[in-house]
Amino acid sequence: MTKYLLFVFSDCKDPAREQEFNDWYSNVHLPDMLAVPGMIRATRWMSASSRPGERRRYLALYEMETDDLEKFDAAVRDRGMWTMQQGRFSDLPIFDPPEIPRVYKQIMPAKKAKRPGKQTPKS
Repeated sequence: MTKYLLFVFSDCKDPAREQEFNDWYSNVHLPDMLAVPGMIRATRWMSASSRPGERRRYLALYEMETDDLEKFDAAVRDRGMWTMQQGRFSDLPIFDPPEIPRVYKQIMPAKKAKRPGKQTPKS
């Protein structure tokens, strides 16, 4: 299966409700989206710089595997619509517009850093 990363940058539209936004995202939305077949795991991140006026302070990073990206995207859209119909979606997130690329295909396996003092095996 082909591996992909889905980058979802977001902000909370109401700073006074940021705790509510983070609770919803981490404990409701993220688990809802992980129910899509092919989703492997997800993590959330926050900007380390926190500069005034900064946009897209939060990042949700989803790891996924699929051999049919179109079918997978349709399943993600369906799940998103289900969350809205079930009243499980929040009014707080602001996401990037659809023309921003968010899904990236793995083109090489991960490499690990070489640590000083460790010998690498010779072929």
